[in-house]
Amino acid sequence: MADKIATLLLVDDHPLLRKGLSQLIELEDDLKVIAEASNGEKAIELALEHKPDLILLDLNMKGMDGLETLKAMREAQIESRIIILTVSDNDEDVICAITYGADGYLLKDMDPEETLQKIKEATSGKMVISEKLTQILAGAIRKGENSRANILARLTSREHEILKQIAKGLSNKLIAQELNISDSTVKVHVKHILKKLGLRSRVEAAVWMVHQN
Repeated sequence: MADKIATLLLVDDHPLLRKGLSQLIELEDDLKVIAEASNGEKAIELALEHKPDLILLDLNMKGMDGLETLKAMREAQIESRIIILTVSDNDEDVICAITYGADGYLLKDMDPEETLQKIKEATSGKMVISEKLTQILAGAIRKGENSRANILARLTSREHEILKQIAKGLSNKLIAQELNISDSTVKVHVKHILKKLGLRSRVEAAVWMVHQN
């Protein structure tokens, strides 16, 4: 999204944190916070209204928590990229978030500069995940690894090519540009790849492929 300003929706029930994030994001000319929400219900309403490029979503909120909000957003066909930004490095939270359709998972204890860099990477279509969490995901998908490795050999050349692009953290749009094919074609291939490998999301596929290599 280098040619336009990427819009963000911040979802966190701590006003001070939202303010700090907004001030951090304001330092970048190509990023803009267009809305903020302190709870899941309002977040869904604002996401449908503004259609932000990126949603930064906390997990631990009163009432409707982050995981419930994430699941509801995907069920409402909200296509914004959704990145979890939380203090929780709980294995189950990480796995559930990715399963429910998160495009990344970041921890709040990162340095501000690193947080900002990850946000920029996310708006450009890349998968972002805190480094220490990749081991959690890798462990969760290690079951059945041998059978997946055998299936990998049976992927078509195009599917294997797309899987390698997924492993780089690229979105469908970026993969389509890279391979000079349509977004919808990439979407179909990704669906087939996940089904063949028995994985639930592109993030799981990316982590698995990286560990295969």
